[in-house]
Amino acid sequence: MGPLVARLGRAGQRLRQADRARPWVLDTAVVVLVFAMFCLPDLLHAGAGDGDGPHRLRLALTRLPAAGMAALQAGLVLPLLWRRRRPLAAFGAIWAVFLLQWSLNAALRADVALFIALYSLALHGRLRQLPWACGLMAGGMAVVAVRLSPVVSVWDALFFLLSTATAAVALGLMVRIRRAQLAGLRDQAARLEVERDQRSRLAAATERARVAREMHDIVGHNLSVIITLADAGAYATDTAPERGKEALHLIGDTGRQALGELRRVLGVLRAASDGPPGEPELSPQPGIADIDALCENVRAAGLDVVYRSAGDIDALDDGVQLTVYRIVQEALTNTLKHAGAGTRATLAIAVEDARLTIRVKDTGPAARPGPTGEEGHGLVGMRERAALYGGTVSAGPAAGGGWTVEAVLGLGGAG
Repeated sequence: MGPLVARLGRAGQRLRQADRARPWVLDTAVVVLVFAMFCLPDLLHAGAGDGDGPHRLRLALTRLPAAGMAALQAGLVLPLLWRRRRPLAAFGAIWAVFLLQWSLNAALRADVALFIALYSLALHGRLRQLPWACGLMAGGMAVVAVRLSPVVSVWDALFFLLSTATAAVALGLMVRIRRAQLAGLRDQAARLEVERDQRSRLAAATERARVAREMHDIVGHNLSVIITLADAGAYATDTAPERGKEALHLIGDTGRQALGELRRVLGVLRAASDGPPGEPELSPQPGIADIDALCENVRAAGLDVVYRSAGDIDALDDGVQLTVYRIVQEALTNTLKHAGAGTRATLAIAVEDARLTIRVKDTGPAARPGPTGEEGHGLVGMRERAALYGGTVSAGPAAGGGWTVEAVLGLGGAG
């Protein structure tokens, strides 16, 4: 049963595609089929004597000559050619010929074209036109019932004819509703596909932004430290060779640390692109416990850092701790880059109720180099990280001189 249904579905799809390409073929086929099934028998009986049917019915109706019968049949059947393009006009034309025919007291099998036209109007026409068409149909059926009253009861004839008309309207509306439902489902599937692609692109853009922040924090901080140590080592080579050698060792340590973090990030990216096989070797993300080592690293580059904390900061979850670490790392890197070695920086991290505050203040120049009115990638990255926890970041000249970076995170039960 399943393969048969599938074959019928494919055949129906091919038929619909062919009909969209050449709609006149199906309309012509309907006209030819109606002519062969309902017009030819009347034409053949017209030349064969009295024909068949009850004697009382033959006496109650008028026999038409072959030419008149053919003309009426053409008026009933030919308008079906535009039953889908102009359903109301086709119904009106067929109804007028139908009324003319029964005013002559003649019955034709081709009258079935009126029911086909009513079905087509319910399927393809405007719904507000359907009540008018149903009214005209009821009037035409009443004329037929009156003409057949010598043979059949008027109420019996009306019941049969109106039931047939109702069935034609109901069938047309049912097919119309079904097609509308299928069109709605196809449209919904298309929208879902577009939304899926949009979500995929948004997820990819979000992941690229996250990786860009990580790479900026890792590369920017460590390169700033390496550059500062290299400058200090070059200066100390002539005056204090031991200090120059120490600077080279610190450069090596900083470079290895940066390389390890880069390998971790790239390992995650490679695993995500290659698939499940070959899990990357992951190391823990830095947290608040690593800020002491970060401060030592910055102090080795010549920046005097004073670090103090308040509250239960070690109880924060890993995501908040990583955010705090990256914000502190970026703020100290900017101080080292713009204020230079020999500057004093004060770092304070405090947890109070459902709020975490990070404050970095240095004694460097209040003016920072860079285009006026533009924010660097580091400040944008800090604000993006803080926004993940409903926080804000502000940076600017301090009241007593120097530069201040302050970030406030909303913990919201994360601690």
